Amino acid sequence: MSKLSILMGRFLLGFYFLLPGVAKLLSPEQQLQLMESYNIPFAQPLLIIAGVSSLLGAAALMSGRYVKLAAFGFVIYVLLVNILLHPFWAVESEMQNFFKNMGILSGLLILAGHTPSRKPALKDWWKSDAAIARE
Repeated sequence: MSKLSILMGRFLLGFYFLLPGVAKLLSPEQQLQLMESYNIPFAQPLLIIAGVSSLLGAAALMSGRYVKLAAFGFVIYVLLVNILLHPFWAVESEMQNFFKNMGILSGLLILAGHTPSRKPALKDWWKSDAAIARE
């Protein structure tokens, strides 16, 4: 059952980042406006980087490839988003988003802790982390 739980959790966490990644690339106006309202420099290129990273990271989580790397990458991303875009200490209405993101961050850390390490390499990139760990 734990393998199924981890598989489902991995897939759902990936899905959580997939749809916003697509939205960042296909209809970035609202997100750009939010970033600019918080005076984030280089908002447009950062939004493109965030969108592409979200898609690649989501694909990694959902496919079981480079899960630890993707999870830790999303941990950094979620921390940055929380600090830059959800300042609950200054805007009370942001508290729910801040703590929701902390829950997601917790799930990412748990997932990273239960996933074998894998060095980034072109060799065998198509194999799952589990298959690499068995070799």
